[in-house]
Amino acid sequence: MAVEREVIIPNKEGLHFRPIMQFVDVAQRYQAGVTVHCEDRSADGRSPMEMLMLVATQGSKVRVVADGADAGELLEALASLVESGFGEA
Repeated sequence: MAVEREVIIPNKEGLHFRPIMQFVDVAQRYQAGVTVHCEDRSADGRSPMEMLMLVATQGSKVRVVADGADAGELLEALASLVESGFGEA
C-alpha cells in the first residue's frame, strides 16, 4: 500500500547535492520504494541524479510517495529529514 505526504523544502539552497545524498541514504535503508514529485517532474528517491533533476528550490512543495512493506516508516523518516532542513542552518 502506498502512502504519501507533502513537504516543503526549507533549505535556503533548496535540494542541492548534500541534502539529496542524505535523502537517498535514508531511502536506501528501507525496502519500500519512494518516488518524489515536484511540480510536473518526478524522480526515484533512491537515485541522486534523478533527484537533482527535480530542481526543488527553497519553498518548493514536494510530494513524497512510498510504496512497500515499510512505507510508513520510510515516509516518516524522509519527512522528518526534510522538515529538519537536512541539518543545515
